[in-house]
Amino acid sequence: MKDYLKKKGIPLGIAVVLVLVIAAVSLRALDGRAGFLSNITGAVKAPVYKAGSSIIDWLEGIYGYIYKYDQLVAENESLRKQLAQAQEEARLGAEAREENERLRELLNLKEKHSDFVFESAKIISWNASNWASTFTLSKGENSGIEVGDPVVTEYGALVGQVIELGDTWATVRTVIDIDTKVGVLVGETGNAAMLMGEFSLMQEGKVKLTYVTEGTTLLPDDIVLTSGKGGKFPQGLLVGTILEVRTEAGGQNPYAVVEPACDLDSLSQVFVIKEFDVEE
Repeated sequence: MKDYLKKKGIPLGIAVVLVLVIAAVSLRALDGRAGFLSNITGAVKAPVYKAGSSIIDWLEGIYGYIYKYDQLVAENESLRKQLAQAQEEARLGAEAREENERLRELLNLKEKHSDFVFESAKIISWNASNWASTFTLSKGENSGIEVGDPVVTEYGALVGQVIELGDTWATVRTVIDIDTKVGVLVGETGNAAMLMGEFSLMQEGKVKLTYVTEGTTLLPDDIVLTSGKGGKFPQGLLVGTILEVRTEAGGQNPYAVVEPACDLDSLSQVFVIKEFDVEE
């Protein structure tokens, strides 16, 4: 018996301990408390579950951010379109108001000059050359426009003259162009003179008044009107006002710098005078 215990005692003791441990684990599980193995397993699984939960929360946050970002982008694009539409409507409304104003002024001009026959036209382009001041109209021969026809604003201010023509377009030389030559009347006395383009003045948006009738006194702010002589322009169209009086190089012959009545930089629509009574 002693020999048996010596040989089998240690393994038997180990077996008994294992049985007791298993029994204790089972009893703890039956009591609803986690056993030893469960505690080990739980200790391993808890960080994994926690990490997985964090990843899920992070992914959900990313998804929510992307979803909200897409919503903001769509909303921003919608607002851009609405703004562009509102701006376009405002621009069209402003253009319509401006055109109505021009037509009202033109009606007043027609009442003063019942012999005038007008053709409204839009300016579609300007000559880019520094050596000329011309622009192209949206109408031409098909609309009854002819070379030589005067061009004015709705207020009756002289803009220029048609110098070239196509079926659906026309080129207009402005009053400041270097090739301009217009017979005019100056000041209250209405003395005759000639309006002529000059290169240096054209760069400033001005034009030269010269060949003044002898004895004429030129003064700043004097009004310059078309004379109607020669039949190229109707009589009495407003050309501009004298800005400055100068003398030629010899100091004998006076001339004046005239500021046109029309603002060439702001022109978008003009009126071609297709017919008018010629002064005898």
